[in-house]
Amino acid sequence: MSHGGFNMKNKISNILLWIIIIIVLIFAFKFYKTNNFNEFIRSEVTLYTSKFKRDNEVKYSKADSYKIISEKENDATFYKKVKVQKNTPYKVTCMVKTENVIPEKEISGVGAQISIVGTTEKSMAVTGTNDWQKIEMIFNSKNREEVDIGFRLGGYLGKCTGTAWFSDFTMKAGVLDDSNSWNFACFIFEDTNVVVNNKEVEISMTSQDIIDIQDTISRFQTSVKEMSNRKMTANCDTYIVKQPITKLSYDEEFGYYVAAEDIENIIKDTVNQNDYDHIFIVIRLGDEKHQNDIKINDWIGLRFNGLLWNRIFKYKITKFI
Repeated sequence: MSHGGFNMKNKISNILLWIIIIIVLIFAFKFYKTNNFNEFIRSEVTLYTSKFKRDNEVKYSKADSYKIISEKENDATFYKKVKVQKNTPYKVTCMVKTENVIPEKEISGVGAQISIVGTTEKSMAVTGTNDWQKIEMIFNSKNREEVDIGFRLGGYLGKCTGTAWFSDFTMKAGVLDDSNSWNFACFIFEDTNVVVNNKEVEISMTSQDIIDIQDTISRFQTSVKEMSNRKMTANCDTYIVKQPITKLSYDEEFGYYVAAEDIENIIKDTVNQNDYDHIFIVIRLGDEKHQNDIKINDWIGLRFNGLLWNRIFKYKITKFI
């Protein structure tokens, strides 16, 4: 073989080698982009069931979105450990898009959400098929110095199927608001239609019940002003809810009560359109016919821990983390 022919063969071999290297690098880069979750840790209740991917086609902004696919029921999360200051309020937000997210046994509070791993603190849960929307979780660090912030398809209450995309994560610290004006919402459910101990219980409020509740709320506003010597005011919006409450939560010590998950989907649209500091839920749990059907052991107060509308303290979110 001539020297020229040998050189030509070497050149072709080198070109082919570089083409192969470039192809390998392209595939390696695509694999990295698809599977790179940065510093997030991926977690599943049922291992090797859900898929975690980065999506460069379905995304809210320029950055690839984070995608969880659960073809079988699962509780899947990707989370990051974040340092926090003790006794400080925080707000975590993200954009979320969902496709066919279905909770097991139609459990409320299960779906695409933000949560603190290992706790019941969470945002609202998005189910069904929805375009991009903003969700938020407000929490107080209390005595903690770090928390695991998770973006989740499922929930501490149960599993679900479907697909969720997450994008544009933010976390902000808050400061105490000096305002003395507090906004309250009171949701009065006219009908309670629940199944307790395999028995259907249907209870309705009377017109006089609603009048009495509205009068109590009015007196509450006056009492707040008087008891605080006009240092605090309470502004209360009252909503009459025609849709019946169909689920109650149960506690061995305290009996039946209304948990946030029981009414989240019913009131979230109203809450999202307003800036409330506290939420009151008023329902009937008994009457002459059903006075012993629903066990209640003197629930004095209830707060919606970690949900979108929960503001145990009033804060202005002012600082990016």
